[in-house]
Amino acid sequence: MKQRLLALAMAAVMALGLTACGGGGASEGRTGDTMETYFFDFTVNSAYLTSDYEGYTPAEGNVLLVADITVKNTNQQSIEMYDIDFQAQWDDGDEAYAYPITTDMETYTEVDPVGENQLPGTYTLAVDEERTGELVYEVPSGFTDFSIAHLEQFVDEDGNESTGDTYFVYFTAEDQTGVSA
Repeated sequence: MKQRLLALAMAAVMALGLTACGGGGASEGRTGDTMETYFFDFTVNSAYLTSDYEGYTPAEGNVLLVADITVKNTNQQSIEMYDIDFQAQWDDGDEAYAYPITTDMETYTEVDPVGENQLPGTYTLAVDEERTGELVYEVPSGFTDFSIAHLEQFVDEDGNESTGDTYFVYFTAEDQTGVSA
């Protein structure tokens, strides 16, 4: 729980800085590009919008963004992964971001996945292990252009926290909501 709160705190800091990020320390990619972070590689394979995911429906005015991603541990030891390490973004506003639905953002607790292909909130990747799954975000309807962002976060053996590079993958999600604009 403490690590999850730390990850959320760091992610909140990232949210404030991402819209203003404009240079050094940032890498950009598109669907299918492999982003090589310090600890792991990740690829956004595809993404679509839907009004229902395995019985989960979003609040009125929202849709679900489902991103299929592959993550591979490139570190020299097993690593614990958190789905909140991958933030969905749209538009340019300070509040234009979301975390996967496997985190209750009011209590910062992990919620069970609703689908068998959905990545859990927390999981371990062994050395060289690769895992593909879906991240599901609740986002406002009316948007199709998104990015998924990851900010490297480090905690050294003395407990000091620091951040590394930021990675953005930009894409247009296929609209499968059945609602025409």
